[in-house]
Amino acid sequence: MVTVSTDPALLDVDAVHRWLSTDTYWAIGRSREVVERAIAHSLNFGAYDDGTQVGYARVITDRATFAWLCDVYVDPSRRGAGVGTALVGAVTAELAGLRVRRAMLATADAHEVYTRFGFTPLADPGMWMARSYEEGG
Repeated sequence: MVTVSTDPALLDVDAVHRWLSTDTYWAIGRSREVVERAIAHSLNFGAYDDGTQVGYARVITDRATFAWLCDVYVDPSRRGAGVGTALVGAVTAELAGLRVRRAMLATADAHEVYTRFGFTPLADPGMWMARSYEEGG
């Protein structure tokens, strides 16, 4: 049975860095220093099976009005076993408890997971803007 915790002391930072920097389409090559800094300044969710971390999700939030769900990752050996669902369920429950007004995310391939938890495409994507920076810049 998978359990989800927000205790940062339980995170296997080596695994999180390895997963994100070598096996994602959004964070390939992300440095260990950047992963550590992101963890330090975010609300983190680890999914664990018998003490071994099998998944990770990170939320950037002011804990009052807004949240950005990112870096959701499930170990390849555990995909399809409900780990992602457990992570997103824990995230949405935590954010509901914080009473944030809006939570957002971006995904290229997991829309069905997030739709089950109330995420929908932007009603008016034309009003949203973004600016990109080089990593660390």
